[in-house]
Amino acid sequence: MDNQTRSEISRKKAIAAAFTILTRDGVGGLTFDSLSRESGISKGGLLHQFRTKNGVLSALLEQHQIQFEQIGREYIAKEGASKAEPTLAAQIAMYRESSNQPHSVARAILAALVESPELLESIKAADTAKMKALQDEAPDLDLSLLRYFAASGLAFHSLMGLSQLSNSTRNRLFDRLLDEESWPAQVPQPKPRKRSAR
Repeated sequence: MDNQTRSEISRKKAIAAAFTILTRDGVGGLTFDSLSRESGISKGGLLHQFRTKNGVLSALLEQHQIQFEQIGREYIAKEGASKAEPTLAAQIAMYRESSNQPHSVARAILAALVESPELLESIKAADTAKMKALQDEAPDLDLSLLRYFAASGLAFHSLMGLSQLSNSTRNRLFDRLLDEESWPAQVPQPKPRKRSAR
């Protein structure tokens, strides 16, 4: 096995270990010592890969984006043609998937928010593009945004351990958010014109 392949395997192992630590111990538990113990990679090997804790968080955020984009692409390929708002549906599906994963990559966002909020700039840029896509396909933007933020709220409450909902209830709510027929768009009616005084 060549050095590049070995390095990539070590990097993936370290990222998986970092998600395990974040899930179990929170962001405060993510140190190079704990990462070394969890991954079985020497501290020197980890420092070679990531250099700083921000380097680890950046790698986690990159993994988050890759995984969520993949979930979105798969959803669009499978369900997109049947949806009036495929971007919105894909986003809701991504949030559902993140809330159902025990070691969700979305925990990387929470960790970066606590440790280094500036690392979230790339996420914010992607969010801007996402909001533009939602706006372009929405017949009722307010309703689309409500569905989007309801899905994100369900996911993040679950990830933070604050949700009292059972898995079946949470999944039922995600089903409802994905069901476009449950959310008929309100088409604004034109305002009646005032009669001019003669």
